[in-house]
Amino acid sequence: MKGVMRFGKKGKLSPRYIGPYRIVKRVGNVAYELELQQELAVVHPVFHISMLKKCIGNPTLNLPTEKIRITDNLSYEEIAVKILDRQVCRLRTKDVASVKVLWRNQFVEEATWEAEEDMKKRYPHLFESRGNAD
Repeated sequence: MKGVMRFGKKGKLSPRYIGPYRIVKRVGNVAYELELQQELAVVHPVFHISMLKKCIGNPTLNLPTEKIRITDNLSYEEIAVKILDRQVCRLRTKDVASVKVLWRNQFVEEATWEAEEDMKKRYPHLFESRGNAD
């Protein structure tokens, strides 16, 4: 289902890093055990090194779990906030309209191009504010 993100899912709207969390101990050569919050108690605390990111540079890239509202099945709903741009791609026999969408828990640089028709069905209120600019 589009719009609902699950941790570990790969794709265009894959989740951002959450945390930071303290490393409790090293488990083997490529795995680490983390000290997770109580709301993430259902998550196994041992992670492969490829799933971790060093948290020294920019702490604003980390999202607190309270802000993204993680459900019991470890998913969260991604909600469109604003339409930033519109483009029409010309194929051989038809035109495909796309809109650049800013999502709730992401920065402007991470906005994605989505099919305009699908976005109008799911988020009609975003297109009402644009008026008759189309």
